[in-house]
Amino acid sequence: MDVRRIVTGLTPGGAAVVSDEPVSPITAGLMPGAEFHALWGTDGPASLPLKEGLPAAKGWFPPPGGVRFAFVTLGPEGARYPADFDLGAAVAEVAEKLPGMLEVLELDHPGMHTTDTVDLVTMLSGEVWLELDNGQETLVRAGDTVVQAGTRHAWHNRTDEPCTMAVAMIGVARSG
Repeated sequence: MDVRRIVTGLTPGGAAVVSDEPVSPITAGLMPGAEFHALWGTDGPASLPLKEGLPAAKGWFPPPGGVRFAFVTLGPEGARYPADFDLGAAVAEVAEKLPGMLEVLELDHPGMHTTDTVDLVTMLSGEVWLELDNGQETLVRAGDTVVQAGTRHAWHNRTDEPCTMAVAMIGVARSG
């Protein structure tokens, strides 16, 4: 999917487009068929006016008070690794390209993870199964929206086609 990010803000002449650029997908060999388009993010409360470019955001997931907005495409679950797959190199690649991702993924249950975020997820194309830690699964199709409130979960694309989601993540402090 070709993705473009257009940002508006205030200039001395008034409201204007301050950034208009293509956004390349982040890919990683550890997740065959997956693409991550990091579209916007901030590590603290957003402030206005936005005068130029994008606020700084470190890591894939936002800290409390931070926000991320992205498109996430998941390849079919049956996607295979190449014969010369190097697990060590693949792990290092994810650590570099998607900081914070490895820290939330569970090695003993592939795809299962928990984040300190409220995620607003809208399925744009395809379908995916949302699995919760109690084994409950829900089919999510194009047009459906999930409010993922910090629960342990995994996404499973059991089709032969990729699926794409728009995801807004709001960093929250977990209590209790």
